[in-house]
Amino acid sequence: MDDRSHERERMVERQLVRRGIRDERVLAAMGEVPREQFVPSGLTHEAYSDRPLPIGERQTISQPYIVARTAELLAPQPADRVLDIGTGSGYAAAVLSRIVAEVWSVERIPDLAEAARARFASLDYRNVGVLTGDGRLGWQEHAPFDGIQVAAASDEVPRALEEQLTIEGRMVIPLGDRFSQRLTLIHRVGDRRWRREPGELVRFVPLVRR
Repeated sequence: MDDRSHERERMVERQLVRRGIRDERVLAAMGEVPREQFVPSGLTHEAYSDRPLPIGERQTISQPYIVARTAELLAPQPADRVLDIGTGSGYAAAVLSRIVAEVWSVERIPDLAEAARARFASLDYRNVGVLTGDGRLGWQEHAPFDGIQVAAASDEVPRALEEQLTIEGRMVIPLGDRFSQRLTLIHRVGDRRWRREPGELVRFVPLVRR
């Protein structure tokens, strides 16, 4: 065990299991990925605290519960290809990479994208790719996706992301205004049909064009 493994175990039990996260694959991934590698060096002592943390460029790393809840809503399977919008430090993409076959992540801020690539390389997470670009456009080259997770809030679902879901694919996105959103599951149930299931209240940075 590494020197932070006990903190991860405590985070999984106290912040995730006690709050209703049940997917064993999600819990295992959250217990494996070293969150301290994805926060600024001056905040590593708070890596496993139950709150979001600043990562620079006016962006944040989401609290562990939200990362786990988003992943659980996607119902990820081992053979899945997943799109991650808003790479940030790369933590949410890293968690999913321990569960699914491929993760393709889009980040609009070049410095954050480059730093995330370096983290994935240092951790030998070879099934994650990062694109510097406009998250609203998705990543058509690797579509369609079995799952899409969006770590920024929008008042509407970007059409390009809807179209890049497989039939029966699932997207999790915070929908609402700049002050309050609901973590919403978008389930593609047909060629031109999507079903929405609003969930808990959240607050994310806005999804903006690059």
